[in-house]
Amino acid sequence: MAPAPSSRESVTAPVIRAYARYGRQAGTWLQGYAARGGRVYCGAGCSACCNMPIRVSLAEALVTAQAITADQRRGMADHAAAVIANARSAPSDEAYVHRHRTEVGFCPLLDRATGSCTAYDVRPTRCRDTFSAFPAVYCAVGTLEAMSPRQRREYHREVARTPGTDGEWHFIAPLEHLSEPVWTAAARAMQDAWSVQVWGDFWVLTTLADHEPFMRAIEAGRARQAWDAARRLDLAHPAVLEIG
Repeated sequence: MAPAPSSRESVTAPVIRAYARYGRQAGTWLQGYAARGGRVYCGAGCSACCNMPIRVSLAEALVTAQAITADQRRGMADHAAAVIANARSAPSDEAYVHRHRTEVGFCPLLDRATGSCTAYDVRPTRCRDTFSAFPAVYCAVGTLEAMSPRQRREYHREVARTPGTDGEWHFIAPLEHLSEPVWTAAARAMQDAWSVQVWGDFWVLTTLADHEPFMRAIEAGRARQAWDAARRLDLAHPAVLEIG
């Protein structure tokens, strides 16, 4: 008889299956989009969005944490510390996002020389479902902010004319909607295995996923002990860590 899966395996396995299902569905949708004349500008070497903050589940973070190297884990921990510093000092959500992009900077899993992700197969949902119907310059920090009122009006008019967008921004909305079952699978798996759910910043959670005192508390359903373990690592802040 095969051994029973650990609680971590029972949490990550549904997410991995959901990733695969999303990949198939997104591929089919993209083929149809191209046949209708739609264009996706994302591709190998394009990394303009890789300095955006990312919210994930602990289930997703575990998938990443279990696959990356020791050097990559150290890079993630350094990035998590910068995320926490930003969360503590940013005066608003808007400032938090802007400073994440300009000061915290690009994900340490990004190879800046090639523009490729060094952990592509285990990237989280938000990295999988973000597709642009406009050139990469529109995804880069500062582009939209630097537009004049006239340019911004023209941008929104062009977005409204572009199939696949939500009519307001240039990202392809149906591909984001298709990924929602991944979030649902993660939430259900965490609740079933641990009786708690954990959500938050990608780099913070990936670092915590590699910290045994935190994970043991989560597996026991002890939210307060898990928070205390994160606090001892200086990674506890309500803006980037939610346990409940």
